[in-house]
Order: sequence, then structure tokens, then C-alpha cells
Amino acid sequence: MDAVTVALLLAAMAVAAILSGIKIVQPYEQAVYMRLGKYIRVLDQGLNFICPLINQVVKLDLRTQVLDVPRQEVITKDNSPVNVDAIIYIKITDPKNAFFEVTDYRRATVYLAQTSLRSIIGEMELDEILSSREKINLQLRDVLDEATDKWGVKIDAVEIREVDPAAKVKESMEEQTSAERRRRAAILSADGEKRAAILSAEGHRQSMILEAEGHRQSMILKAEGKRLATILESQGEAQKLRIMSVGASVMDSKALSILSMETLKKVSDGQASKVYFPLELTKLVDGISQYMGASINVPEREIANVSDVEKAVGRADDILGSIPTIEDIKKQIEEPNKIIKEEERESKGDQEINIPGIIK
Repeated sequence: MDAVTVALLLAAMAVAAILSGIKIVQPYEQAVYMRLGKYIRVLDQGLNFICPLINQVVKLDLRTQVLDVPRQEVITKDNSPVNVDAIIYIKITDPKNAFFEVTDYRRATVYLAQTSLRSIIGEMELDEILSSREKINLQLRDVLDEATDKWGVKIDAVEIREVDPAAKVKESMEEQTSAERRRRAAILSADGEKRAAILSAEGHRQSMILEAEGHRQSMILKAEGKRLATILESQGEAQKLRIMSVGASVMDSKALSILSMETLKKVSDGQASKVYFPLELTKLVDGISQYMGASINVPEREIANVSDVEKAVGRADDILGSIPTIEDIKKQIEEPNKIIKEEERESKGDQEINIPGIIK
């Protein structure tokens, strides 16, 4: 071997030795530096010069790492088998402990998560597991974080990815859910029927109240009309008698006999097959015969004086009252109508206030 070859070989060995003493650590890493089997220090990010040829450098990633906890079957507190898996987010906080305190921190964390998850799920019932995932996540994170703290590993978060009950448990849950839905449907249906019955009864009640009120108003109007008719008819009869009494007071017996004959003539002109005569017919015939001269003595009837009649029975206006004018009759008819309308307004106001269910 010539000198040139030896020189080149020595130069290559020198370059290799120099390069072995230069270590570049990325910004997201830290490195554990050991020399001849002895821990020296932790290399920070950037360019680091170490003793060449006799060193050992192990780089550790400081970024958050995602670990998958395999799916496993767990028996719950109420003896329901479920399949559970999870995801763990970890980060190295102490590279020295992560390298020296545990052989493989990733696998150790996953195994610890499996056993801790099995223990936590075993203390809970199925319904609680399905409805309290956040609680399980927090509890599992606290357990893992406490156990991995001595390894220099921090547990950022734990998420239960899936909780899958066994097939028979699913069937039971579906039956329970179906029964619960049927129960709710029955409750809603019964509640709807109850509300419908209440509204129907309330509507019937309102209808009966309004019908009774209308009947009351009708009876009031009929009674008021009948009362007015009776009053007006009585007033008319009284005025008729008053006029007849005033006219008859100045008539003699002959005139009365002529009126009686006229009355009999009108009765006989009727189409009825039977005619009824009063008991005093003989006196009436006697008076007529005397008037016609068939009697020997024709009694004379003195013509009554109005002043004599008033002196005997009193003034006609005082006894019968004054003859009402048209305006008085209109007022008597309109006054009850005003009272009835006022009562209708008050009745409607009371119904709006006291009767529930009426929409204003």
C-alpha cells in the first residue's frame, strides 16, 4: 500500500471521526447523550459537538403523539359485556426519564391504559357508561397521568372512541327503547285525548251557557212585549170606555134604545148559525117597544150633565188618566228596549270576564 492511499484512508477516518462528534437536533426533539455507557447530558435543539467515536445519542420526539388503545371486551358492573377502545394523546416532558425509566414508553402507556380502562368500566353500569363518556375520559386521564409522571410522559387527553355492547345486550336495549317509545306515545295519546275531552266539554259548556243566555233574553223580550201589549190594550180599552161613558152621559133612553137595536142588527148579520142573547133581552125589548109607542107609558131618561157625572164619580182625567199622545207611546215602547240592550251589554261583559276559554 503506497503512501497516498494511506494518507487518503487516514483523512477519511479523520473526517468520519469529526462528523461523529457533530450532532444536529431538530426543534421538536431532544437527545440523550451517553459516552462509554454513562449518561452525560440532554442535547438541546440545534448543533451540538460531542466526543467523537465513543458516544451514543438517542433522539426523542417532543411533539404530541397519538396512541391507539386496542379494542377489548369489558364486563360492566351490571354484568353486561361491552367492547371498548380509546385514543391517548401523550407528550414527553423529561427525555432522560422517558429513556431510562421505561423500556418502551409508548407500549407501556398503551398497556397501562388497557388495564385502567378495564378497571374503570368494571365499576360502572352500562347506562352510566353510555351517558358518561366525559367522566370516563377524565378519570382515565388522571389515572394514566399519575402513573406515567415518573416516566417523564404527560397524558394530554384520553378519548373513548367507541362503546359497543354485545349483540344480546343491543337487542335488550332496542326492546327497552321501543317499550319506552311506546310508553311515551301512549302518554302523549292519552294526554291529547284528555285535552280534547276538556276542550269539548268546555265548548259544550260555553254553548249551553250562551244558549241559556239567549233563551233568557228571548223570554225577557217576549215578556216585555206581552207586558207592553197588555198595557197598550188595557189603555185602549180604558180610553174606549172613557169615551163611551162620556158620550153616553148625554144620551137619553131613546138614543140608547136605537143603539141597542143597531147592536142586535149587527149580531143578526153574522154568519153564525146560533145567536146568543143576554138575560136582559126582555128589558131591552121593553125599552124598544116603549120607544116605538107600543107601550102605554114611555119613560123619559134625563140627559146627564157632565158636571153631575164628575161630581158623582170624579173627573175623568183623574180616574182614567190623560189620553197618551203618540210621542208618549213611542217613549213607552223605546224605554224597555234601552233597558234590554243595557242588560245584554252587561251580560256579554260578564261572560268575557268570568267564562274561561272565550277568545277576546
